[in-house]
Amino acid sequence: MIKPLLRLLAAAVAVLLLTPAAPAYAATDPHTKTPVSGTLSTYRVSGVYVAGVSSGAYLATQLQVAYSQRIRGAALFAAGPYYCAQNNVVQALYGCGDNIYPTYLSALQTYTRTWAGYGWVDPVSGLSGEPVYVFHGGADTTVKRSVSDDLVRYQRHFGASVQYDSGSPAGHGWVTPYGTSGCSATAAPYLNNCGTDPQHTFLRKMFGSVQPPNTGPLGGTLVRFSQHSFAVGGWANALSMDANGFAYVPASCASGAACRLLVALHGCLQGHSRVGTAFVDRANLNQYADTNATIVLYPQAVTAASNPNGCWDWWGYLGATNYPIKGGAQVETIMNMVRRLGG
Repeated sequence: MIKPLLRLLAAAVAVLLLTPAAPAYAATDPHTKTPVSGTLSTYRVSGVYVAGVSSGAYLATQLQVAYSQRIRGAALFAAGPYYCAQNNVVQALYGCGDNIYPTYLSALQTYTRTWAGYGWVDPVSGLSGEPVYVFHGGADTTVKRSVSDDLVRYQRHFGASVQYDSGSPAGHGWVTPYGTSGCSATAAPYLNNCGTDPQHTFLRKMFGSVQPPNTGPLGGTLVRFSQHSFAVGGWANALSMDANGFAYVPASCASGAACRLLVALHGCLQGHSRVGTAFVDRANLNQYADTNATIVLYPQAVTAASNPNGCWDWWGYLGATNYPIKGGAQVETIMNMVRRLGG
């Protein structure tokens, strides 16, 4: 009975739950790029940043904490504090999505400091002053407001400069001007249109200033690359990661200009195997990448027996306790991509 129960809980904790959808309405279609098969090249990367939604935001925080000396800022939508699940699917469900259990915030802060002392994550001084944007929508009942509040408290405890956007009526998803769902929806493809542009807000927070997006035809290249060559163990599928990932490379970066690198992590049920390139095309990141000299890396998760909704591993579903620290399989696989790109 235990294994079937854990599978049910794993399905439940897949942070983007299947709740009734609000009616979708038409969004402006963005200019897109057809993916071109290729490999990741090395560029003049001046700084690395992370962004994510739901399970992607949990993994983005794992990357940020483990490599705070390298990662310069984070944008986190609909998630809770670092190591919130504590390698426990029940805690993930009831403490880090719902708030039936507490997040045990002080314990999470203690784990972080202890692990930094062991060298398992970078020194916590790397988080001090780091620009962080946190988003929680008022209609999001999948990750409760108190859980995101504790993410803010966690970041501020270590000195991060946090901008907290909690005034939107959004449901559980990535809010974008190119969203295909209503603002309060919690439904596939989890791209919500609230008539706002949080990408401008969080890029300005992270970069200090931001140029308007390119609303015309995109000038860069969308590369589809094999994730196997970067995967710990050499096989991405064994890590619940898809065979291929994507990277958007503006023409200026390809020509040798110094560029930032943004790692953008989709949520559960939002990877390529479920929604195609919807997140890649509609996240409103490629448009800003063109005008702000930024490469955007889109790693891809995929379903597995222990991960039926294609989430990122933020509660230990791969069976290893090191998932949130240096050496964690998905953390290191993505950092291998970052290193190849020059970050």
